Parts: sequence; C-alpha cells; structure tokens
Amino acid sequence: MTTYDVAVVGAGAMGSAAARALAAAGREVVVLEQYHLGHTRGGSHGGTRLFRLAVDDPETLRLAERARELWRELEAESGETLLEITGGLDHGVDQGTVETFSDLFGGQGIEHEVLDPDEAAERWPGMRFESRVLFQPGAGRLYADRTVQALQTVAASLGAEFRPHSPVKAMRVVTAGDGYGDGLVELGLPGGAVRARQVVVTIGPWAPKLLAGLVALPPLRITQEQPRFFTPVSAGLAWPSFVHWRRGSGLLGSAESYGLFESGSGVKVGLHATGPVVDPDSRDFEVEPSADRELLRYVEEWFPGLDPNQSTAISCLYDNTPSDNFVIDRVGPISVATGFCGQGFKFVPLIAEFLTDLVTGDGAAPPRYQLRSHLSD
Repeated sequence: MTTYDVAVVGAGAMGSAAARALAAAGREVVVLEQYHLGHTRGGSHGGTRLFRLAVDDPETLRLAERARELWRELEAESGETLLEITGGLDHGVDQGTVETFSDLFGGQGIEHEVLDPDEAAERWPGMRFESRVLFQPGAGRLYADRTVQALQTVAASLGAEFRPHSPVKAMRVVTAGDGYGDGLVELGLPGGAVRARQVVVTIGPWAPKLLAGLVALPPLRITQEQPRFFTPVSAGLAWPSFVHWRRGSGLLGSAESYGLFESGSGVKVGLHATGPVVDPDSRDFEVEPSADRELLRYVEEWFPGLDPNQSTAISCLYDNTPSDNFVIDRVGPISVATGFCGQGFKFVPLIAEFLTDLVTGDGAAPPRYQLRSHLSD
C-alpha cells in the first residue's frame, strides 16, 4: 500500500489550492474526490464569485489584501485570468456599515468613494439606491470554474495526483504522531485503502460526517442557496459587483443581497444565507418557492435595469458556522478547512497557505484562524 505524505480529501477550490501549495512545498500529495473533477454538487462550481475588500476589521482587511496578491501569483503561474476588477458597491439602510467600511479604508489608504443615492443612480442606472453608497474601485469578480481547473493543472504539474470518483468512506488514525510530527492515517475507499502521514479535509458540508469522532467541529448548518441570473434590459448598463444591506425586508426578515455581472449569463442576484437546510447527499436542487418569490419581488423593486421575468435559477451549498468564522485547524495528523458560510472563495489561495502552514509547521500549537468576511461570494 502506497503511503503518501499528504492525502487531500476533496478537490474543490480549497482542496485543489491546498494540493498546489503542498506540492510546491515538496510534499507527495494525493487528492481524493468523491465525484468527477469540476462537479456541481458543492460550493466551487459556476462561473463567478465576488472579490471585495469591504470587511469590518483591520486584520481581515490585511488578509483580504494578501489574498489578492496570491490571486495575482496564481494568475502568473497558470497563465489564466482569474480576478477581474470591475469595482464594487455596498449600500443599504444600515449607514453604520458603509461608514465603518469607509473609515477602515481611509485608515488603511485604500481607494474608495462614498456617494449620495442620486449620484450612484446616475452612475449605475440599472440599480436603485436609498442611502449612501460605498464604491470600491478594487473590487471585482473571480472566475470560479476557471480557478478550480487552473489550480488542478498547476498542482498536477508539481506532482500532485488527482483521483476522481474516490469517495472516502472511513478514516482511521493509525498513529497520531508527536505534535506536528507526521502520523499515519488510513482512508477507506471503495477500491482499497490509501495511507498518508497527514490528511487535509476540504469537503465543506460533508466534513461533519467524515470527521465524526476524529475532529470536533462547531455545528454546521448546511443550506441550499438559490440565486438567479437575470437578463439586463439594456446591453449598455454598467454592473459593478454589489452588496445591499437590508433589515426587516419581506418574508425573510433581514436578508442581505449580493450580485455581479457574468458574461453570457446575466446579472446574478442572491439573498444571502436564506436557503433551506438540506443533506448534501440528498438535496433536490429545486428552488424553495417562498424564498424564490421574495428574490423576484426584490429584483423588481431594486433593479430597474433587470427583467424579473427573464431569469434562470441556480443552486449551491453553504456550510454555515454559528459565529460566521471559518474553521481552519489541525488535530493530530488531520487538518481541516470548512464552515465558509458562502463567503470563502476570495480567500482560496490564502487558506491554502494556512493549511500548508498547519501541515509543515514547526511543532508549535496549531493556530486557530478566525476569518469573517461579509458576503465575499
């Protein structure tokens, strides 16, 4: 039985990025994916994600800026355009949010503008505003499917082995190792076991099932989210990425919304973290009618530049933690990254860097990274 340095479980964006980083660090890596590479059952598929720096504390802002640097490094390494700058907006009834972002940006020397509603509507007539608007010229969109493929291509070129259709049915710690010293873990697969000195688990909503009895996770609430792509009424409208902070709106109470333009698909609009709770193994991919009606009403009210009668529903999974903090930690020879609350994609290369630190650390107590990013996807 081959024993690898590291087995990465899950070949979505997080797992593929970890494989690339670990292979670059000289580790012999195997990546075990239960479905085919690039599947649509998790949280890494689709065309685009938001990239934005609007966060609520200086440390997370520093990490977001570091993530942007790492995206550019990955672009140079892969030869692919992965991060495209379009500008981004934050607005809503909670003016404290916009002012907090603006004060933080000003203190860190990050370019931004605060506009009155009429000024913003004149610049972006496809949207309606009722409060001051924060404009971030450095925000934009990430290309999700393209990113996953680029990460896998680069990781494979560095020696990482990808095994699709290889669901890990069980995991057993044979020896735990000493501190950061390598242990030995046996992973049960349908075709036979695989052994690794360390394991990195990046399977999002499936993590609680696989890690039960091995790693104590906070309770994860798994939801099936259902944004839509809407057709613009005019091809000449400008569409920055956007987040609209709302309170007490419609059937869903407080529901922040987000979105961005995707060429060939339209403008994606979603109500953040409002989907029904599901089992990731038995979800139906069908829209929940009441939440879908709320989304259509919202678009009709707030987006004069979109046709609410021409849209396509899409589906993705969120793995939500009670605190909205991401879970990035290590217990013995097992490292885990999960609980990204639909907000983790912009941090993908940074989280891979954190996981590599956990795997290759010097024996110090493993750090507990607490990242929280408002609506980054």
